[in-house]
Amino acid sequence: MLCEYRCSDGTRLGAWPLTFFDTATVDELYGKLLFKNVNGERVERRTTLNHAMKTARSAWNTVSRANPGVCPAKNPFEKMGLQSTSRETPFETFAELQAFRSKAVQMGYQSIATGALIAWEFLQREHHIYTAFMAEHYRPDDHPGHVHVVNPKTNEGDWTPLFNKKRKPLYPELMAELDAMKVLRPTGGLMLRRDGSGLPWATKGEMLTHFARVVNTIVRAAGLRDELTFTSFRHGGATEAATSGLSDSELRMKGQWTSNKVLKNYVHKNDEMHINAHEKRRAKRAEQ
Repeated sequence: MLCEYRCSDGTRLGAWPLTFFDTATVDELYGKLLFKNVNGERVERRTTLNHAMKTARSAWNTVSRANPGVCPAKNPFEKMGLQSTSRETPFETFAELQAFRSKAVQMGYQSIATGALIAWEFLQREHHIYTAFMAEHYRPDDHPGHVHVVNPKTNEGDWTPLFNKKRKPLYPELMAELDAMKVLRPTGGLMLRRDGSGLPWATKGEMLTHFARVVNTIVRAAGLRDELTFTSFRHGGATEAATSGLSDSELRMKGQWTSNKVLKNYVHKNDEMHINAHEKRRAKRAEQ
């Protein structure tokens, strides 16, 4: 986002020398990138831009430590006072997930339909699913009853069982799709690739911009809410898990979160939670 920004003279921002950057320049850049044009409408992308600025800050510090004297002493990306958006991430219902998957398959995007179910069941980010999930992670010879769910953010993973103690599949629909997909990956590599070409969904720099556009097209074609994104599947799955009665520790294990504090960002309150909570209270009163 930052490097490919085109300045008024047509040059790439990524081609500028580091000595050009100061706090005023970075603040002005933030203002220019905060909104993007979507179908003629200005849409705020504060969360994405905050990530970009934090990444630039870390990169500046890393280069500065490794090459003393190359970077100006002051990091212009520090102390920006970044504020997160107060907008709650829209989350899918299971019915919306099914409608999305059905339309994706109809439009020829089986890889996106399967990815949506992975996000829902394993609470994984799209980046994890389309850049880190390898064919060898699914039912390898040494773990035929498991899938290795990788979290690139922490560079850790977890072997998740695919069968219960009676050897019945826990995810029959998803497993059928992944079994069929793995047959097409005899040499390994990325499990979920573009339908038809077999190319990765992620482009240079592991960007999923084109992928996001296709997801938006499927959302509209399925007649779903415009605000829904691929991220909505992960949030919907987490909310379903909480509604189903999973404990905080079970939720943390499922989503590979390290603390309870982050759960509030993924578990969204809904009517079912309120109903379940009150019915449990009434059942307790009846016992007493």
